[in-house]
Amino acid sequence: MKLSILGARVIDPSSGLDQITDIHVEACKIVALGAAPADFNAVETIDAHGLVAAPGLVDLNVALREPGYSRKGSIVSETRAAAAGGVTSLCCPPKTKPVLDTSAVAELILDRAREAGNTKVFPIGALSKGLDGEQLAELVALRDAGCVAFGNGLESFRNSRTLCRALEYAATFDLTVIFNSQDHDLAEGGLAHEGAVASFLGLPGIPETAETVALARDLLLVEQTGVRAHFSQLTSARGVALIAQAQARGLKVTADVALYQLILTDEALIDFNSLYHVQPPLRTRADRDGLREAVKSGVVSAISSHHQPHERDAKLAPFGATEPGISSVELLLPLAMTLVEDGLLDLPTLLARLSAGPAQALRLPAGKLAVGGAADIVLFDPKASTVAGEQWLSKGENCPFIGHSLPGVVRYTLVDGRITHQA
Repeated sequence: MKLSILGARVIDPSSGLDQITDIHVEACKIVALGAAPADFNAVETIDAHGLVAAPGLVDLNVALREPGYSRKGSIVSETRAAAAGGVTSLCCPPKTKPVLDTSAVAELILDRAREAGNTKVFPIGALSKGLDGEQLAELVALRDAGCVAFGNGLESFRNSRTLCRALEYAATFDLTVIFNSQDHDLAEGGLAHEGAVASFLGLPGIPETAETVALARDLLLVEQTGVRAHFSQLTSARGVALIAQAQARGLKVTADVALYQLILTDEALIDFNSLYHVQPPLRTRADRDGLREAVKSGVVSAISSHHQPHERDAKLAPFGATEPGISSVELLLPLAMTLVEDGLLDLPTLLARLSAGPAQALRLPAGKLAVGGAADIVLFDPKASTVAGEQWLSKGENCPFIGHSLPGVVRYTLVDGRITHQA
């Protein structure tokens, strides 16, 4: 189908394009920016005057919950929710049941994602069998089945020698390893950031050093092995400072932060509201400011939702017995727009951290608007407002932002030139 998007402010951070122009799409590709080709006759047009057209958002961590956790979410429901948030490409973590450590599980996820057709899905394979941190998974077979990177989530390798051997193997095949750096022993049993709020509430704490100790080890091993590394879900100012130092030394490492960590602090826990129970935990205002500065400077090149949908019962127990995680992917763009509204980032920089940055971190074929490239596009109205939860598509309603009025409305999401979400 031939489609023309007319009169949008087109922002493509990867090329520096920022102007009011038209986009013309044919056979899943962008065929022209500006004037249409001579023989082009659009079958459908979208009047995008007043809207911003940007590369479809790229989210590096969206738990789809399938296979194995259908009560929490499914590939259909969570990719539909992602499209509503402006996401066209997403990575799903390996914590499924069975764990994503075999080609069969990867192929199942990809087949069902293609059937759903809401977004493009790029699986993250398990670095170790069963995520137990002991035996290396079949990384090359997983790569061949479609996995774009490998990680163990918060299930850390207890043995540094085993981790080192795993990184050496990954480096041999130029595979990307994702680190969620948190020291198991320092974090064990913790529920909140170890500080004044946790002490006041009587909650067992997770110190900042749970992140920085593990991060220091992981960075040294990355330097030793030469593996391509991405550090995910950073939470502390000292943590991003370590990443900045590593990058200054020439280490080719990238990093992302959960969007909610740029908005919330541990003060949100003051009423024992389990909707704010996340792992790693929300930290202090100083940490939040450090994360924001790292995003602004580009030390952290990607903002992700770290979407974790849960069934209602998972958040109804006393705080310590609830399951951690926030369902937020369908609010990714409106929530991120609060950073522009508050003057923390300009719009092109924000869109870079939501598209080009994450795509480049994991070498994904996404995150840019280019002639000949895939027509993965988000069209949004920056002057309108989204009432969070007014229409909710994710199975998980464990979102503390429901009921809030947020800036920006996603009007259209297009994957390969096909509309997968329309407000």
